[in-house]
Amino acid sequence: MPVVETEGLVKHFGSTQALRGLDLSVERGTVLGVLGPNGAGKTTAVRILTTLLRPDAGTARIDGIDVVAEPRRVRSRIGLTGQYAAVDERLTARENLILVGRFYRMSAAEARARAAELLDRMALTDAADRVVKGFSGGMRRRLDISMSLVARPVVLFLDEPTTGLDPRSRLAMWDLIDELVSEGMTTLLTTQYLDEADRLANEIIVIDHGTAIARGTADELKSRIGGARAEIRLAPGTEAGAVVSAVGPLRSTEGEPQIEGDLLMVPLRGGVTTPELVRTIDAAGVVVVDLSVETATLDDVFLTLTGHGADQADAGSFGKE
Repeated sequence: MPVVETEGLVKHFGSTQALRGLDLSVERGTVLGVLGPNGAGKTTAVRILTTLLRPDAGTARIDGIDVVAEPRRVRSRIGLTGQYAAVDERLTARENLILVGRFYRMSAAEARARAAELLDRMALTDAADRVVKGFSGGMRRRLDISMSLVARPVVLFLDEPTTGLDPRSRLAMWDLIDELVSEGMTTLLTTQYLDEADRLANEIIVIDHGTAIARGTADELKSRIGGARAEIRLAPGTEAGAVVSAVGPLRSTEGEPQIEGDLLMVPLRGGVTTPELVRTIDAAGVVVVDLSVETATLDDVFLTLTGHGADQADAGSFGKE
């Protein structure tokens, strides 16, 4: 049984339909990356799964427990890190963690011990007794995740956890998530960063307009659009048709050549290398300025599936999630 599962999840906000029958599942000890632009329905799904919203239709279960019928049991099994660090700036890092432990009805001694354990784990021991107001964005994020781990949850929800972080802090956060997953944590990660999903997720589900439009590993999704393409800079006077004909033996049966200015892009079959492309064009006697073989990215996948990039919210989307 999946640890996290939804079936036909529907949610309206007035006349806006944020979720339109969303199905998803997360297997134990894996990371499901939920990918989509702002307004796609990612955060709405997380809020339902974490008992913060009630669905209008459909079902959602955590560890086999219905989130609507038994929300208290669900809350004892989950941790949530939202888009913005939910820490009390007036308290120290240690005080924040002890407070969460007491909310979970730990004894004072248990809460202090768990706080010390997590501060050490998150490399925050040296800052443990500093007021959080002076923390950097990366430190706040590490503390925020620590707070979501106090009660040793079965499932960790990370809702766009690297939003607003600088590149170094973002990479550090990725390493931290890797560590948690290696220890068996089941994780649902929402993100609009394609490289983040590619790096962290065992499987990816692509959401657009409140419904899942594709699911698979990063490689499986990339293979759906041909996997690779030739990018060829045409020389003055060279006809694009001549180059396409020259590349013919290497072309994929999926997709059509495209040209933007003097840049010609031709879908290739799997396994074609740049040296092979060079030899093929040389043999045909075609003159070009430059060329390379580019593998498909998740951005290519998203553009193909939705018709827009992952950083573009749709005109009818429900606000910023």
